Amino acid sequence: MRIRIVDAFTDRPFAGNPAGVLLLDAFPDDDWLQKVATEVNHAETAFAHRLPEGGDADWALRWFTPVTEVAMCGHATLATAHVLHTTGAHEGPVRFAGRSGVLIATPGEDGSITLDFPTAPLTPVGLPAGVTEALGAEPVAAFDTGPDIGDLLLELADEKTVLGLSPDHKALAAYSTRGIIATARAEDPARGHDFVSRCFFPNVGIDEDPVTGSAHTALAPYWSERLGRPDLTGLQASRRTGLVRTGLRGDRTLLTGRAVTVIEGELLA
Repeated sequence: MRIRIVDAFTDRPFAGNPAGVLLLDAFPDDDWLQKVATEVNHAETAFAHRLPEGGDADWALRWFTPVTEVAMCGHATLATAHVLHTTGAHEGPVRFAGRSGVLIATPGEDGSITLDFPTAPLTPVGLPAGVTEALGAEPVAAFDTGPDIGDLLLELADEKTVLGLSPDHKALAAYSTRGIIATARAEDPARGHDFVSRCFFPNVGIDEDPVTGSAHTALAPYWSERLGRPDLTGLQASRRTGLVRTGLRGDRTLLTGRAVTVIEGELLA
């Protein structure tokens, strides 16, 4: 079967967030899926197969990190939609059935893809004891992002503080189901982004995720409320970096980005 590596939320190779993508006839057993994801060893590997016509969704979709299956992944969904459209396997909007419900990916005339995801519920929480030391900076606010995301969102003082983080990843594992979203308002919006973030997910085997679509379902409502605009652009300031355009639409969040296939080969196992 064909296996592809796609860089998502970027318009150039070797940036954004790489994901493995495999289009299957059906899902094999979970052990095989996990072994493939471990072998690929990117933040996520997506597995999809076509569903019968006439249902609520067109393709079934699952996502695995190198160590576990997850409930939602934005960049691997974008990567899968990119593969479907560039190979001719699917035309127009595609409806994916996943653990977090039906997710829709719509291609744009400019080559971008827009994901329609559920907006994460944000609940203010007290700052957990020890998180400042584990993160290496003192947050100014903390929010739970709900069960689908499973992160602790922490606002920091400024963009410079987010960029300079060098956290204790092992210590961060104690504070949420998946990990930590660290964010701040952009220092200079004229540079093309309204807020910055970095995402640390030690509990699913990812010390720092390069660009996290699912995290932006929490970042979008957070910053849209503070900045007074439904449509924003977030810069995820990892070493690879990537841009995510967000559109808050009530209980749904639109995530728009591009993707580039960088490797295509044959899986022999």
